[in-house]
Amino acid sequence: MKFLSIFMLSLFLVSCGATVAVDYDKQIDFSKYNSYNYFPTIDSGLNELDDNRIIQITDSLLQQRGFVKSETPQLYINFFARESVSRSRNTIGIGIGSGGGNVGVGVSGGIPIGGRVVNQQLTMDFIDVEKDDLVWQAVVDGEMKERATPQQKEAYYTAIIRKILSKYPPSSKK
Repeated sequence: MKFLSIFMLSLFLVSCGATVAVDYDKQIDFSKYNSYNYFPTIDSGLNELDDNRIIQITDSLLQQRGFVKSETPQLYINFFARESVSRSRNTIGIGIGSGGGNVGVGVSGGIPIGGRVVNQQLTMDFIDVEKDDLVWQAVVDGEMKERATPQQKEAYYTAIIRKILSKYPPSSKK
């Protein structure tokens, strides 16, 4: 039941507009990569709990696709985030109006609902270990509640990492 609720929340969050931009080296044959590990010194800008969530989710999704986590990897994965907090853009509108004859007067306003949100830009880099070159990068913009529960954070990261990895490997349109 817990899995179903996380899956449904993930599905909802994916449909809520997190956008992914991808850049990669066109000269690389991505089919040769099948092992990975994390960059030795990740400085993500997130707390340790969120780092661990991202690592666990990425491990799970990559291993489902046949990748092997190795001490001698072909790819290093690095990730980092930039965050800002803003008011929710959701509002309830209230209006008062009056009119008579040829004269009309109106007053309206919006009351913010939903509290503050964290706008996050998460960048994930895939680095060729042998060449020490960046070969693939994804940047995703998303948002979550400022006071999200651990379950909401897990669902959020599952949704955006799933979206990121859906773009890897890049399609070979030559």
